[in-house]
Amino acid sequence: MHKAGFVNIIGNPNVGKSTLMNAFIGEKLSIITSKAQTTRHRILGIVNGEDFQVILSDTPGIIKPAYELQESMMDFVKSAFEDADVLIYMVEIGEKELKDEAFFKKITNSKIPVLLLLNKIDTSNQQQLEEQSELWQKKVPNAEFFPISATEGFNVQNVFNRIIELLPESPAFYPKDQLTDKPERFFVNEAIREKILLHYKKEIPYAVEVDTEEFFEEENIIRMRSVIMVERETQKGIIIGHKGSALKRVGVEARKDLEKFFGKQVHLELYVKVNKNWRSNQNQLRRFGYNQR
Repeated sequence: MHKAGFVNIIGNPNVGKSTLMNAFIGEKLSIITSKAQTTRHRILGIVNGEDFQVILSDTPGIIKPAYELQESMMDFVKSAFEDADVLIYMVEIGEKELKDEAFFKKITNSKIPVLLLLNKIDTSNQQQLEEQSELWQKKVPNAEFFPISATEGFNVQNVFNRIIELLPESPAFYPKDQLTDKPERFFVNEAIREKILLHYKKEIPYAVEVDTEEFFEEENIIRMRSVIMVERETQKGIIIGHKGSALKRVGVEARKDLEKFFGKQVHLELYVKVNKNWRSNQNQLRRFGYNQR
């Protein structure tokens, strides 16, 4: 008997969805920072065993959209309801509600199995944990409840074992050696974007998109050329920094991560271009893989 299915992870921004998916997979597929709205796309990560294939889907945090890019991000979340065999709804200690009531109703009325994960329990005490457990089990009575710590790995394996139990009998959907549905250039873009999220403040990270224009793999090295898009000239200056120092730091750190990811030496060239108001331009959003409506 072989089991296979789609397991989609949803929740508010910053509750630990990407950390959980990476913990399940054992690879860093989704970028993780302390800033909200780090994940912009729906990213599939595939975990294979002899008799199972779990296709995990990390989605953007649920927000009320303010511009076209965020509308597209919420479309990725909506699609997560449509093809799931198991739905993971993640909340964190101290949280009281989902930021979108319509999404919350979809979860509580779901006909598919829902696993409600209360994350970051390593930051709480016993009383708070008991209060939060009671609150969320009342709010989502149709869900199976698991307190977890994705960063510490607490209870993560038990959740994964339950996922496999809930999956339908099915042949594999993807080749057994495949890790994700995204192309290599996507992970180059994300590695660079993660460093920008870590090192720049305020609006800068959210005004940035990365486009890898060249990716040439040779026997001992991969050569990449990536462009960082910003919306205004002032943002370009901030990204580059004094005598290019800020841009160099991003490049060095991203290259180190990419060498680990690809297991090969990497040569990375970085450039910065102004692409005015790309977050509100439907053609630009389509070009970057958003706005698939």
